[in-house]
Amino acid sequence: MLYLERKRTERSSRRFVLMLLGIGKLPKGGHNEEILERILSALSGATRETDTKGWYTAGSVIGVIFTEIGTTDGNIANALLTKVCTALGGALGIEHISEISLSFHIFPDDWEDGGSGGAADPRLYPDLKHDQDLKSALRLVKRCIDIAGSLLALILGLPLFAIIAVVIKLTSKGPVLFRQTRLGQYGKKFTFFKFRSMYAASDHALHREFVEALISGKNGSREQDGRACVYKITDDPRITPAGKFLRRTSLDELPQFFNVLRGEMSLVGPRPPIPYEFQSYDLWHRCRLLAAKPGITGLWQVEGRSKVGFDEMVRLDLKYAMSWSVLMDLKILFKTPRAVLTGDGAY
Repeated sequence: MLYLERKRTERSSRRFVLMLLGIGKLPKGGHNEEILERILSALSGATRETDTKGWYTAGSVIGVIFTEIGTTDGNIANALLTKVCTALGGALGIEHISEISLSFHIFPDDWEDGGSGGAADPRLYPDLKHDQDLKSALRLVKRCIDIAGSLLALILGLPLFAIIAVVIKLTSKGPVLFRQTRLGQYGKKFTFFKFRSMYAASDHALHREFVEALISGKNGSREQDGRACVYKITDDPRITPAGKFLRRTSLDELPQFFNVLRGEMSLVGPRPPIPYEFQSYDLWHRCRLLAAKPGITGLWQVEGRSKVGFDEMVRLDLKYAMSWSVLMDLKILFKTPRAVLTGDGAY
């Protein structure tokens, strides 16, 4: 039901509130059933017929979805808290009230302000955790492939790493590695590594304006030279001569194997966005960050790359998240070298 309500909100933009009422600390036994009946009766009086009520965690946490609460949050949680507490106070004694826990979770949740490191509130997405638990063994295999693959790439790539580092230092001033804050799965922030392909202290306003226009679908932002373009600006004045080659061949991406080894990324998955890109997302775009860990390569890189528009890129990411398997990952990994060597859709 939470999944369906999230989908409705993506279309209507009307927020809902999930209330979780924990009863796990109430005394067990026959008396507990009577207390539960009182709680349910109180909740019926404090909610609307259109609100969804049921077990969030069977036997211990009751969930209520307050639907269609509008586009502004204001003091919604406080108002609902007062209403529910008043109803419970009239049905239960103080000794039982003290054993009940209440929490309120507004969707869409603000990933920038709430959660750990600005991450999404996991209590709004229990269906995703359930799906991940069903594939826990396969995800362990995926993680083993990530560790083995990244270690192999880092060891075999050491000579190439050294050559690229020397070229970067000889052709422009600044550090060899470019570090940037990106958003991983559930919006968790991490430090993203690339070989520096831009001049040091470059202004990112140009890219920010381009991405905002691209995502919002403003005229002139979806195509350059007659081709759809995602995140890529042709003839970017910030790019060094060596950086153009690194980007064209995707060699600037090699340090991301460190991110994979650290568990922040996977070999295969959606690309991790910059926080200012995320701020321009429509609500449905967020789903690309929920169901899969970000990766170095993915369906977008091997099927679309910079030839497709932003919405189509998101659809490819969602397609991957819904149909993910170890075999699918291996197919994408085998297709990636050809996409890199041909440079099709790269800038």
